[in-house]
Amino acid sequence: MAMEKKYVTQEELKQHNKPGDLWISIQGKVYNVTDWAKTHPGGDIPLLNLAGQDATDAFIAFHPGTAWAHLDQFFTGYYLKDFVVSEVSKDYRKLASEFTKLGLFEKKEHTVVKSLLFVTLLFVGAVYGVLGSNSFFVHMGAGALLGFAWVQVAYLGHDSGHYNMMTSKGFNQLAQILTGNCLTGISIAWWKWTHNAHHIACNSLDYDPDLQHLPFFAVSTSLFKSITSVFYGRELSFDTMAKLCVSYQHYTFYPVMCVGRINLFVQTFLLLFSNRKVPNRALNILGILVFWIWFPLLVSCLPNWTERILFVLVSFVVTSIQHIQFCLNHFSADTYVGPPKGNNWFEKQTAGTIDISCSSWMDWFHGGLQFQLEHHLFPRLPRCHLRKISPLVKDLCKKHDLPYRSFSFYDANVRTIKTLREAAVQARGLIWEAVNTHG
Repeated sequence: MAMEKKYVTQEELKQHNKPGDLWISIQGKVYNVTDWAKTHPGGDIPLLNLAGQDATDAFIAFHPGTAWAHLDQFFTGYYLKDFVVSEVSKDYRKLASEFTKLGLFEKKEHTVVKSLLFVTLLFVGAVYGVLGSNSFFVHMGAGALLGFAWVQVAYLGHDSGHYNMMTSKGFNQLAQILTGNCLTGISIAWWKWTHNAHHIACNSLDYDPDLQHLPFFAVSTSLFKSITSVFYGRELSFDTMAKLCVSYQHYTFYPVMCVGRINLFVQTFLLLFSNRKVPNRALNILGILVFWIWFPLLVSCLPNWTERILFVLVSFVVTSIQHIQFCLNHFSADTYVGPPKGNNWFEKQTAGTIDISCSSWMDWFHGGLQFQLEHHLFPRLPRCHLRKISPLVKDLCKKHDLPYRSFSFYDANVRTIKTLREAAVQARGLIWEAVNTHG
């Protein structure tokens, strides 16, 4: 005789949403992942952000088919009462299933090989420009090549962080440390920590770290309320300093992006030498040490301090193109306050992302990130397939009356600056209000 199924309601599931009591639902089954969160390869943040919710679509997005076999060990014996799958989720899952059957998640074509060769040429050109010439202009050109090499190698790091771009997990981990830590000085551990949270909580002002840039930037007036960052566990204070910076953010945006790499270096050190649990901490620190040996040595080969400073600045300015693109993909999109909702995964991703339209011959320049919505919906999909699936995603958005926004690089910049300016005007009004009130 079959045993009667036990059920929990949506409200009961929501009660299990804390680090010491963490349940999620996947396809109607309820799982206790409290202990698993401590060793989850994607970190504990994604699980905490989806705690007490249905996380089916997010699970499908981030895990291969083999991951389903590991769920049984966490099954609580309960099923979610009144479990309903929305029409948009049904269509999303069908699309993901079709891509799996076609083998798209495994077919990487020759993108990795081509990218590795291109990055190698860029790095060799940069080193040769420094060591093989006494010309100031050649040295500055070498700095530009180095900056562009960092842009391209970051795309490889991004690829390796989302899926196995190499033949095995071991080689893929080596690729992560090489492309992230050794060549760019940015820890892959830091990237995974922040990037996974960004994907799960796309454009949530209090959950998504990629929108938490106070005191320098605020993309929404909701940040004027000094909300608490769930990711960092601290208040995002909109104090006098923040008001002043945000008031002029549409003017400072590009200059800050030009030196934004410094912040990434700082964030890397803050994480690696923090009390927080960091996967492969020693390996990450070793990789960072490699970067801080070869990069200063290369710069020191330049003839004087003026050229050394300008070389570093030129390399940072060129790399800022990529930092700017990251902002274009999200700054002018819709934002919200609160945790992500696993049961409206597709809707949240369409609301929070913007594509950059370009010709196919420019795909190498954007590294796949121009198809930001496609990437957010299917983060494990190799970038060589993103343009192919774009029409399917566009049709699905149209079917369910959801936004599919794609703008030229120029228009996306205009929208971003407009968003920053609108918030800046509001912040400036608060300053004048304070002056008039207090004298």
